[in-house]
Amino acid sequence: MASSSDATSSAGSTPDPSSGSESGSTAESSEVPADRRGRVRLRRAAVMAVPATVIAAGLMILTAQGALGVQFAISGMPFTVTATNLDGEGFEQFGGLDQMAAGSPNEGDTGGQVLVVVSAIKKATLTKLCQSVDLGGTNLLITAGQGAQKVSATNLTTDSTELSGDASFDNIEIGNDASTLDKAGVQGPKGVFSQQADTVHIANLRQINYATTAAVFKLPGLKLRFSDQGC
Repeated sequence: MASSSDATSSAGSTPDPSSGSESGSTAESSEVPADRRGRVRLRRAAVMAVPATVIAAGLMILTAQGALGVQFAISGMPFTVTATNLDGEGFEQFGGLDQMAAGSPNEGDTGGQVLVVVSAIKKATLTKLCQSVDLGGTNLLITAGQGAQKVSATNLTTDSTELSGDASFDNIEIGNDASTLDKAGVQGPKGVFSQQADTVHIANLRQINYATTAAVFKLPGLKLRFSDQGC
């Protein structure tokens, strides 16, 4: 992806079709009315702005759809997620690096970076979801999907340092380049080891996460409270 400086340099060196007289004699170029020269400069500025605007809009759309991994600064506080069952369609997994805000008190000796495993699922359902954050002496506890209705999510991504459970996959591919993944609509960095599968089932799921994103996250029977115990 070109940087804004590259776009400016490239656009600035491209001749404007309407100013062909500039390649002629100096006398001819000096005869261009001032108001026309102003319009030419405005057109050039607009052309340079278009690529940056399109890229920014595309990133906002992809992030809203959950098609990108985490694009925000993480707090650096891990949280635990458990579920008795997770079922997913379109599964991908690859390595990533999350970044805390500059000067975060949680960075310790890591430099504010956390090495994570990114798991992406196109469509997911979870039974008896529990999420807890250790706040030091107490836990912020969230539960959902404890009854007949399951938690559901689309374009779900989780950034984890630990993941455990009893897993099974359909049509799994192991060893892909992360930039070529196509099961969940997410691509990782080029040259990074990854795997993907048509479906995934994990019983007794337990994750230590630093971030979660989803386009849609439905939590039936949601309960949020403080508790002496986490998940």
